[in-house]
Amino acid sequence: MLIFSLKYSLFNEPKVINMTINDEILAIANQLANQGKKPSVALIKAKVSQPVPLPQIISVLRVWQHDPNFTEVKADKTATTSGEITQESKSNDELTVIINQAIQPLKDEINTLKLLVKQLIDKD
Repeated sequence: MLIFSLKYSLFNEPKVINMTINDEILAIANQLANQGKKPSVALIKAKVSQPVPLPQIISVLRVWQHDPNFTEVKADKTATTSGEITQESKSNDELTVIINQAIQPLKDEINTLKLLVKQLIDKD
């Protein structure tokens, strides 16, 4: 279960981020259209809250349909809740414990081998 959670957070999180950015691009395009301006890559790039690759803006604009009511991204879509952060931190802590337990026998074996090598060197 923990590995699934890790895979989910590692591989699916960027998709969530991209959807939020895509939603922001669509909202900005609608704001510009509501102002009577034709949405362009340059206008949108100037208004987005974080750096966005130009190809992403272009691909979103290609499928954009004017929706005068969709002019802002809801806060719950853009921000991660503190509960999600806490749950993810717990998952990371649990995963760290599991990893440490799994590698402890290897650490012990390395220390034993170091002692044996030292004994061989001192013997000569």
